[in-house]
Amino acid sequence: MAAKKLHVKKNDMVMIIAGKEKGKSGKVTRVFPEKGRITVENLNVVKRHTRPSRSNAEGGIVEKEAPIDASNVLLLCGACNKPTRTGIRILEDGSKTRFCKKCNETVDK
Repeated sequence: MAAKKLHVKKNDMVMIIAGKEKGKSGKVTRVFPEKGRITVENLNVVKRHTRPSRSNAEGGIVEKEAPIDASNVLLLCGACNKPTRTGIRILEDGSKTRFCKKCNETVDK
């Protein structure tokens, strides 16, 4: 199965639009294009029981961010500061850039 092209990238600011964390926003920390999922900083935190290992000698209960589906987030536009859908614009030099569908400003700097 080929990896999907996602509308968000690492370090983008996003707002969650579905699920228990709806309405909260944060920075994308990891992207899993093959699964279509992302992790958002300090959101969707779950507790995992881990056994002792060399890297974690204590073991115990560890809190970590769980991935959420990329379709449940919208990119926050830097110009209008609103959650927005994005489009792709091809520039004169042939490179692609994302733009905000609400204010028509370029998202990628």
